[in-house]
This record gives sequence, C-alpha cells and structure tokens, in this order.
Amino acid sequence: MSAIATRDKRVEIAIHNWAPRFVSAGVPLADFEEVTAGITRWDEWCAAWSQRGADHEALGREALGQGYKLSAAGHYTRAALCYHFGKFMFVHDVPQMRRAHEKVVECRGIALPMQDPPGERVAIPYQGRTLYGILRKPAGAGKPPVVIMCAGLDSTKEEFDVYEDICLARGLATLAFDGPGQGEAEYELPIRGDFEVAVKAVVDCMETRSDIDAARIAVMGVSLGGYYAPRAAAFEKRLKACVSLSGPYSWLEIFEGRNELSREAFRVRSHCKTMDEAREVAKTLTLKGVAQNIKCPIYIVAGEHDHLTPPENAKRIAAEVGGPCELNVVLGGNHVANNRRYAYQTQAADWLAQQLGVR
Repeated sequence: MSAIATRDKRVEIAIHNWAPRFVSAGVPLADFEEVTAGITRWDEWCAAWSQRGADHEALGREALGQGYKLSAAGHYTRAALCYHFGKFMFVHDVPQMRRAHEKVVECRGIALPMQDPPGERVAIPYQGRTLYGILRKPAGAGKPPVVIMCAGLDSTKEEFDVYEDICLARGLATLAFDGPGQGEAEYELPIRGDFEVAVKAVVDCMETRSDIDAARIAVMGVSLGGYYAPRAAAFEKRLKACVSLSGPYSWLEIFEGRNELSREAFRVRSHCKTMDEAREVAKTLTLKGVAQNIKCPIYIVAGEHDHLTPPENAKRIAAEVGGPCELNVVLGGNHVANNRRYAYQTQAADWLAQQLGVR
C-alpha cells in the first residue's frame, strides 16, 4: 500500500487545505512536495518540517560566514517559514511545537537586520505584559505611514514577509505582530474576541516613535486576522483604513464546519480544557452589532471557493460596515485566495497606499 493511501487524516487535511499558502508565503514548491511526501503520520509533521528548516538555516550560516548577508537573510527567512509551518497546527505536542517556534523567532531575528529593507524587533507594552512585533520601513521614506498586520489562528508575525515586501515597495512601513493567542504570546495570553484591545496597544506604541507617521496607520488581517482587523477598526478610530482577507463574520457560526486541526488549535490557543469551553469563547468573536461602527475605508477579500471561511462572511461584513467599502470576491479562490494571490494582493496594497496618501 502506498504512503499516500495510508496517510493520517490530519496530514491530508494540512496538505489539502494549506498547500497554496505554504508556497505563496515563500516555501519552495520542491520543499513542500518533498517534505510532505515523506510524512504519513501527523506525529511526524513538526519534525519533518523542522529538519527542512535546519537545512535552510545551515545555508544561511554558510552564506553569512562568507559575508553574503542578503543571501543569508533569504536562507534564514525560509528557515523560519519551514519551522513555522512545522509548528503552526501542532498543538497536540506543545513542547515540540514550542521548540520549533523558538527556531522560527531565532531565524527570522537573524535575518531581520540583513534584509532589504531591514527589520526591527519591537516590544509593545500590553496590560503589564509584552507583545512582540516586526517593524520594517521603506528605504528613504522619512516618516512613512504604517500598516499593522494581524495574523490568524495558526499564523504568526514571521509569516508576513511577502506581504511586507509588497507594502514596502509602495512606501508603506509594516508592523506585523503577535497578539493574544498568537505566536510568542500564545503560551501566556489566550485568544480574545475583543482584539481591538491588542491593536490599541500597537497604535499606542507607534505613537511613541519619531520615525513613523502615527497620523496615517492602517490595519490588515489574514484569515482569523481578517476578523481581528475589522473588529479593531470598529473601535480604534485612529486607524485610517482596514483590509480584511477571508475573515469570519462570526467565528461560532463557522466553527463546527472547520476541520479538526483548526478546531483543536482554537481550543488550545483559547486556553480551554474542553471543546465546549472553546465554543463559549468562540461566541465572543463576532462582528454582529459591531461592523456598523467601521467608518474608515475597508477593503474586503474572499475566495469564491473558500470552504474554511465561506465568502458569505465577507459579503455580510461588507453589507454592514458604516463607511466606504470595496469587496473583492476572487473567482476560483480558496481560503485567503492563496491560490490566486495575484487577484488581490497587489491590489490591496495599492488601495492601502492610496488611502494612506503615498500613491
């Protein structure tokens, strides 16, 4: 019997649902095919991707040792992505997941000062704790506007490199961060529906900087972050524009239809002991009675064939917002239209540049 025929259902779920995401985020297609071809059990997933991350990390060390910093940055960034996709849904083995996650942060941290333009690790004060972000600024831009980037249920700030580069090329600074239930914060801070509290802390932090134009701040979010961003825009009036990519209108309404990896990841990152407790938390992630308070311009994207967050969610948000709205339902698109990024990614960045006055 072939390896594919005997694969763990969870491995099949990961490959079927997220293959375009891996590749469009920067994982080489050959890496995706080779690594997943050798995995039959979910228990093998994190270790297999961590090994591929270690391969790229070794290339980064070699390039750095030879003085090729830009090449090293590329290798370390790919290493971080591989480690990230090893840990992204691996919540059943938190110690192993956390070891891989430490490598994500380490490798991207090594890459940041060598990238073009470089990045900076930013500490964000938050309710007596600290959230961490990655700030990158376009070269020679003076005091540029900034786009705050909200990750989703299983993503982290280190997954945004491609989004960052597209914004940076248009004169926009980027601040990708890990909020409650995400990345570096997920072990101590659970997911919260009122994500505007976290975004407020980020905006407050940006206002303390002399190298950012705090009067021109936008927010964007991907997947569950596509809920977090409009939720924040409804309450944080310092935000001048919002982009929502495949965000749910009500997490509870789509919760049961999500696959088992997503449901379990939500349970763990909500710090819930049971799925019933997780459903109670899910009730707090809603734009009902909230979307109408979004007055800033908003650009909403959905994939026509998104089975994780059906496009009706985007249409519902668009119908209820209280300000200017542009809705882009990508024909043939899957979740976050990762298989059709050319149909929305540069378009959303151009829209942000126009809203923030750099076009």
